Amino acid sequence: MKQNLSLLMAEDNEINRKLADLFFKKIQLNLDFAVNGEEAVEAVGSKHYDLVFMDIEMPVLGGIQATQKINETQANNAPPIVALTAHAMQGDRERFLDAGMTDYLTKPINVDELKRILEKYGND
Repeated sequence: MKQNLSLLMAEDNEINRKLADLFFKKIQLNLDFAVNGEEAVEAVGSKHYDLVFMDIEMPVLGGIQATQKINETQANNAPPIVALTAHAMQGDRERFLDAGMTDYLTKPINVDELKRILEKYGND
């Protein structure tokens, strides 16, 4: 995995943002944050990101709608977008992938799963 990955996390919960920040600093990766889907769309429009972690339930603009906007506006340059959600019911994963997300992580985040995602999408 390359060490200079440009990462964005769209997450409205402050505690989740702090935990993510601590984890990513521990593995020496920098992480930008958006607190809602609209901020995520704006961030992706103004900076290149190698990977976006997108919470599903957020104010202003939800994760699914934000993902669809990013994919529409960025076309072939859209970064991989990984759903971050407490929704772990049967069919949720497929619903998020059908909406244009690239992968899926459930909350609370499993460190091994997060590392798998970083390895999978962080080597381009």
